[in-house]
Amino acid sequence: MSLQAGDIQRKLEEKFPGTIVGATLDVVDPFLVVDSGAIVPICTYLRDEPELAFDTLHCLSAVDYPKEDRIEIVYHLTSLKHRHWIVLKLHLPRTETKTSSVESVWPTANWHEREAYDLFGVVFEGHSDFRRILLPEDWPGHPLRKDWEWPDEWHGIAVKPGEQFSQRAMAGEKIGIGPFD
Repeated sequence: MSLQAGDIQRKLEEKFPGTIVGATLDVVDPFLVVDSGAIVPICTYLRDEPELAFDTLHCLSAVDYPKEDRIEIVYHLTSLKHRHWIVLKLHLPRTETKTSSVESVWPTANWHEREAYDLFGVVFEGHSDFRRILLPEDWPGHPLRKDWEWPDEWHGIAVKPGEQFSQRAMAGEKIGIGPFD
């Protein structure tokens, strides 16, 4: 039986009082904002409770909100059995981007959490293989943070796009699609 987002919210508030700190339900992807310290027990319950049966974490991503001084972690969950879904969000201060790994709940979190670390610097405590996934281990910083600055060089290799490249892109030219761009 498919549940609506409000039903899922009520079940979580009954089971974990005080850990749902916000909710927006009248959107295409209804979401609940969860206390960071409760993410693993909540996810375990969402997976194991037969009426919920969220068997799939199909996406875990991050969003940087520098004006609000936070990084948001977004979990998209689906129950294939019941055909319902929900989005969970965590708000972490930009200076303390640590939370617990949900890899023990959904093994697919392994790659998603590594990507969120690589690009946003979010540390997932308890992760089984916590290292960068897209960039070299000694790459400076986390490129999807909005205050990240592109280095001119990395190991003597020019890596920053030239001004001419940026001007062509800003003029609307399609670049990066041919062998000489």
